[in-house]
Amino acid sequence: MHISVMLKEAIDNLQIKEDGIYVDCTLGYAGHSSEILKRIKRGHLFAFDQDQEAIDASQKKLSEIGSNFTIIKSNFVFLKEKLEELGITQVDGILFDLGVSSPQLDNEERGFSYHQDAKLDMRMDQSNPFSAYDVVNSYSEQELVRILFQYGEEKYAKSIARNIVKVREEKKIETTFELVEIIKKSMPEKAKREKHPARKTFQAIRIEVNHELEILEKSMKDAASILKKNGILVVITFHSLEDKIVKNTFQELSKIDPIVKGLPHIPENYLPNYEIVTHKAITPSKEELEQNNRSRSAKLRVLKRIK
Repeated sequence: MHISVMLKEAIDNLQIKEDGIYVDCTLGYAGHSSEILKRIKRGHLFAFDQDQEAIDASQKKLSEIGSNFTIIKSNFVFLKEKLEELGITQVDGILFDLGVSSPQLDNEERGFSYHQDAKLDMRMDQSNPFSAYDVVNSYSEQELVRILFQYGEEKYAKSIARNIVKVREEKKIETTFELVEIIKKSMPEKAKREKHPARKTFQAIRIEVNHELEILEKSMKDAASILKKNGILVVITFHSLEDKIVKNTFQELSKIDPIVKGLPHIPENYLPNYEIVTHKAITPSKEELEQNNRSRSAKLRVLKRIK
């Protein structure tokens, strides 16, 4: 069962108009999309996903609510181009929920979870030939250290990378549990007691396989550029690297030209096109944290187009 994180906060901040055009860049299992669709009787919803399983499930779920939606099988990095092909150049609101959906984590065959034994996979797009197996078995020790450190903020990156290389000299590393064992052996006992020892490594490999951070900044800027005046962009992130990219992009888009900053009256044409609605990220409520442990690292930020 997939529970959408910060569902109420996301929907409230989108300020949905019933004749508006909305985009859910991360359809998943249609948690957020369903709530948007219920509120737009005369509008239209466009939803992006690259996971065929999620698309099939969501198509059915959304059809029970209404027919005014279009699902686009694509990575959201192509958001602008795909919407232009459909004649859409401006929208009222856009949502990104950057977490992996629970069914992906819970489906053993997908290889996202360190709690279940499966083939090393982690592809969000099943048609992509490149998987976690390739990262683990073909990256050099140096490359492994880089991604574990950069994308996982893993402080034992060096010993994990060294042990991965050592093990694969004997035989290829095929499954999630084989990888988990290597990670455990690469850490001191104390580190293993705090949180699951494989958490950061699995996150790093998943980001690498799906190029998640590379496409994020471009996608944020493209999304902001197609907002109508008073249009809203809502982004939910699940780790500090994503949040940092979103925060920095929002700051860049909403900054006042330094030439005029501090003037009592700033000319209209020098004002930024956007304003940050959430100067401090919104985090899940106490009730949500109790109901859904997976929401613990979530942060929600909001940007509005003001001219």
